[in-house]
Amino acid sequence: MNLSFPIAEEPEAEAVERGRKLFAGDCDFVKGVVAMSGLPPADRPEICLAGRSNVGKSSLINALTGRKALARTSNTPGRTQEINFFDLGGLEYLVDLPGYGYANAPLAKVDAWQRLLKQYLSGRQTLRRVFVLIDARHGVKPVDEEIMALMDKSAVTFQCVMTKVDKLKAGELDKVLAQVRGRLATHPAAFPELVLTSSAKGEGLATLRAIIAGLA
Repeated sequence: MNLSFPIAEEPEAEAVERGRKLFAGDCDFVKGVVAMSGLPPADRPEICLAGRSNVGKSSLINALTGRKALARTSNTPGRTQEINFFDLGGLEYLVDLPGYGYANAPLAKVDAWQRLLKQYLSGRQTLRRVFVLIDARHGVKPVDEEIMALMDKSAVTFQCVMTKVDKLKAGELDKVLAQVRGRLATHPAAFPELVLTSSAKGEGLATLRAIIAGLA
């Protein structure tokens, strides 16, 4: 197995507490953006969550913040149709990107989302890191590789966050991790560490909070 992308170790207590405080404080929806001209001022670090439609971005945001309905959740792929900005205590923007891949919408609208996504990823100077969410049940798909390749070209660091790890048994997870590591090894912009999460069980949330707080 390729271990060049190890699973993130549990952070030290100080880092965990810093992450807890960041997400326990004010976390307010700022705006939904449908064009680059609508972006809020680039006056603080930004981290964003990207992933295929229905990978669990909204559920993860709600779990991280401890708020049940901060981000909308839906079983309908493609519901998030804009770039949604959340203010983390005035220190950082948490950004929820439109789901890529299949979307239950007219093709022209899907194309517009994808253009906006690419413009944001390649042109936002305050963007510190993109967390690319990968469903642990499916591993890296070709559409994930397209976004990763875009970040390679844009020199935007991205880190892989596995979602829904509670849905797999240990042996199944090891097989998926081997596939994910193999694909990430081909992308120079990939941060060399994986985060395993379960929004339903709370697994990995303290680790992810600490990483995000460290980027503020």
